Amino acid sequence: MYKHALINKVSVVIPVYDEEASIPALLARTGAACDSLERDYEIILVDDGSADKSAELLIAAAKVPGSRVIVVLLNRNYGQHAAVMAGLNQARGDLVVTLDADLQNPPEEIPRLVRLADEGYDVVGTVRKNRQDSWFRKLASRMINRLIQHTTGKGMEDYGCMLRAYRKHIVNAMLNCSERSTFIPILANTFARNTIDIPVAHAERQFGKSKYNIFKLFNLMFDLLTCLTTTPLRLLSVFGVMIALAGFSLACLIVVMRLVFGPEWAVGGVFTLFAVLFMFVGAQFVGVGILGEYIGRIYIDVRARPRYFVQQVIGAAMPERTWEDNK
Repeated sequence: MYKHALINKVSVVIPVYDEEASIPALLARTGAACDSLERDYEIILVDDGSADKSAELLIAAAKVPGSRVIVVLLNRNYGQHAAVMAGLNQARGDLVVTLDADLQNPPEEIPRLVRLADEGYDVVGTVRKNRQDSWFRKLASRMINRLIQHTTGKGMEDYGCMLRAYRKHIVNAMLNCSERSTFIPILANTFARNTIDIPVAHAERQFGKSKYNIFKLFNLMFDLLTCLTTTPLRLLSVFGVMIALAGFSLACLIVVMRLVFGPEWAVGGVFTLFAVLFMFVGAQFVGVGILGEYIGRIYIDVRARPRYFVQQVIGAAMPERTWEDNK
């Protein structure tokens, strides 16, 4: 296996959005896990425009003398992956570990990821075992995972688990990408040479509730497909060819049946006409919808707005960031 540089410092990046109830336990457990690494570390918490007291609790933790906590405050809610990218932009570790703030993936798993990264892996992914989510979340996650696997060709078993470790050169490669819609696990695997997935524990959510509803899950699915692959466009072309062949075959069948059984068989052709019409109209709507998704992505990228805007950084001294750095 290719030999990597030593990991002297670990950065833990955690996006936070309305998680005030879990923050005390999150800080205590993450700090204890990092202390066991016996190497330098920093804990970067990105407040993604929380409406509760999350930001106040994080700022208080960062201002404690000798604290390893760095807080990045975004001016509004940009979404989980944009918040993680803001944290990656602040990270100075040789290895970056990402983690959710809800404690469903225990911070105690961090040392395992670091040990595997020490063995030379670029990306250490995780697979949630015995998931404690609702049946709807499990079903939606399974469908999205399979859909992404088939469309992107990336052999990852669990795309939704944020507990992952990335080498610094992988982080730098992701930060150099200019697209506005970014799905970090797949993007990282695009640049990785050696990857591994390991099973990790998954606990029931003890604080608050999930921020993902059915609408956000559908939005996530379309976001993933359109920002990472052009497969839907190719499938649309194949679908169009299949409909054209089906329409031609149906036309031939109608001609033969009319010759054999006479015009009375087709009831004047009215129902057949409507059936063919609805089929083609439906296909057109599907095609226009998919094309619209891609045109929307082009529009967003052409505007070249930043993925996020950092309002303030509290904690260890960091270089000043500009709008160009945040793109």
